[in-house]
Amino acid sequence: MNYKYPVYRPLLNGNEKRYVNKCLDSTWISSKGEFISRFEKEFASFTNSKYAIAVPNGTIALHLALLTLGIGRGDEVLVPTLTYVASANAVTYTNAKPVFVDSLPGSWQPDPEDIRKKITKRTKAVMVAHLYGYPSNMKEILKIAKEHNLLVVEDCAEAFGSKLKNKHVGNWGDIASFSFFGNKTITTGEGGMVVTNNKKLFNLALRLKGQGLAKNREYWHDIVGYNYRMTNICAAIGLAQLERATKIITKKRQIAKWYYVFLKDLPLEFHKETKEIFHSYWMVNILVSKKISRDKFRNNLLKAGIETRPVFFPIHTMPFYFKKGQSLPVAEDIAKRGVTLPSYPGLSRNDVLYICNKIREFVVN
Repeated sequence: MNYKYPVYRPLLNGNEKRYVNKCLDSTWISSKGEFISRFEKEFASFTNSKYAIAVPNGTIALHLALLTLGIGRGDEVLVPTLTYVASANAVTYTNAKPVFVDSLPGSWQPDPEDIRKKITKRTKAVMVAHLYGYPSNMKEILKIAKEHNLLVVEDCAEAFGSKLKNKHVGNWGDIASFSFFGNKTITTGEGGMVVTNNKKLFNLALRLKGQGLAKNREYWHDIVGYNYRMTNICAAIGLAQLERATKIITKKRQIAKWYYVFLKDLPLEFHKETKEIFHSYWMVNILVSKKISRDKFRNNLLKAGIETRPVFFPIHTMPFYFKKGQSLPVAEDIAKRGVTLPSYPGLSRNDVLYICNKIREFVVN
């Protein structure tokens, strides 16, 4: 369906075509070519990370990160329930068990106290997912992890460019993953990145990504690996996107500010940054009042050509992860009332004002 204002539309007006054409002209279109290493190097530089490894998508990046940490059968990984289902699925791929953690009101990030409650003798790692671009409380989570000798994985799929205390997400835990799907802040169409500051983990992830190829010996594979390689064409698009990343993030933050200014007097709660947080606003989200029907709210906007999305369903409510009697009330409440608004960088002030006026018509009337 064509919307006047879709939730997201990538901005592809930089060097994307030129770099892709350069790939085609060179015939290096698969997993080798100049853009792979350039994209990895520039991504690491942008995020102030030591090492970055390009992979085909964000779920693969998260799976590779978990494999690199040695997560496997018999292990438990604490996972926020309020996130995209890939976070839990990646744990399941390793034959480990995801254990779900409730959210904090306001930030919507994993609740450190609930993390403490869920730790068992089988817990091997804590996963955080910086939901919609808002960084988790890494200081407290790292403290808990250190107390219990746990590994920390950052799912940064939605948080490229976000910072906590001026430090990029992805640099707080042992290893991290990013996504470059078409609706992400920077995109490669499909793509992902594994980031770490640990050389040993980097070297292992590199081998696992490339079919377990031994170093310094051609076609010799001494561990079971995977074909988790990004194409040169995707990397070319990613590099072009990265060149304009600061401008894109600045514009997305401006869009979020417009929404806040135009809607601040309405009975809506914003998922907005607080002190020490630099929110990249992958998506702008609001909570409607409990007195408002979210479905009617969204349908009213749809009639005006405005696409919205519900906030993610908590993963513990999905059929394949559901357990009778399990209740994570904060996440469940956010999921019932949360709405994602159009957040793409091509929006103008007048576009946002139009959307907000349509929201106001429904809420006030």
